[in-house]
Amino acid sequence: MTHVAMTGANGFLGWHTRLALRARALDAAAFTVGSGYDGDRAARAISGSARAIHIAGVNRASDHEVSEGNLLFATQFADALRRAEEPPPVIAYANSTQSANASIYGEAKLRAGEIVRKAAEDVGAAFEDVVLPNIFGEHGQPFYNAVTATFCHLLAEGEVPTIAQDKEMTLLHAQNAADLLSGGTQLVDQGAFEVHESVSGLLSKLQQIARTYARGEIPDVADPFDRDLFNTYRSYTFPAAAPIRLTRHADARGSFFEIIRAHGGSGQSSFSTTLPGISRGDHFHRRKIERFTVLAGEATISLRKMFTEDVIAFPVNGVEPAAVDMPVGWSHKIQNTGTETLYTSFWTNEIFDPEEPDTIAEAV
Repeated sequence: MTHVAMTGANGFLGWHTRLALRARALDAAAFTVGSGYDGDRAARAISGSARAIHIAGVNRASDHEVSEGNLLFATQFADALRRAEEPPPVIAYANSTQSANASIYGEAKLRAGEIVRKAAEDVGAAFEDVVLPNIFGEHGQPFYNAVTATFCHLLAEGEVPTIAQDKEMTLLHAQNAADLLSGGTQLVDQGAFEVHESVSGLLSKLQQIARTYARGEIPDVADPFDRDLFNTYRSYTFPAAAPIRLTRHADARGSFFEIIRAHGGSGQSSFSTTLPGISRGDHFHRRKIERFTVLAGEATISLRKMFTEDVIAFPVNGVEPAAVDMPVGWSHKIQNTGTETLYTSFWTNEIFDPEEPDTIAEAV
């Protein structure tokens, strides 16, 4: 497996970047900067890599810590590049649009970028200055990473967010940012994925998403931005809001229950039978929405957040029907744990495209 070296692998954008790399069968060789920096170890991680990505940074701390921390991380990354026996052909730097606003953080990002650029020149590598706007996405840290994360967290907790300052923002989903950093998307295409929205407009969209999903329904996800917002929001409801209990109606004729109500966008339904002891799945998605609903039989739906060892399991059956929506970035499977054939309905928000399946094999 070809590898990509990177800093900041354990952060919000780092997790998304590792996800994008895994989808392309690229291994992430992460190394630490800061107090735990080991130059020899970092150089070994970089040597022979297809590219090196510098994501690690400091954006929430005292002015001194923000300034010195970003410069230190960049200096250590540059040191590792120069030490590497076989430097990568491409160096990518996660810059910020704030680098042009003369703030303490912006100035630190600007200077750090110049340090990395000089190191790339010294080792003969191409330098990609990936200037990122407001990044939003699944599992961002509320009150830290972005206003989207804060709004989603508060709405998922049943609270009412307030707006301190309404302004226009440029938003980019973390998976799109990860594609830019990892080389999956060309920098010239970045503008096609950016969305301009006000803080109040963002909150209004998220409130509508929260109201719809509280009923177990899928909001209108026809627009990729709305899909990404929905996926972001529901990452804050999982696992507390899962599974989604469905109402079963039974009479002398048999029984009936609704599987899904979707308010807009493509959709594809499928059906499977699974023999006792057999499982289906063991894959993850980057953007696709997928719902499992057991129609008859007994099963366990298991999910594991990528790059962790913690597994969440939901026992489900057809007598007390319930739906489980698979969070993006979580490997998942369903296993027949009963003695009879398992009947399962699967729904996704997009028609399957074999050229871009967004279904990446990964054992739970």
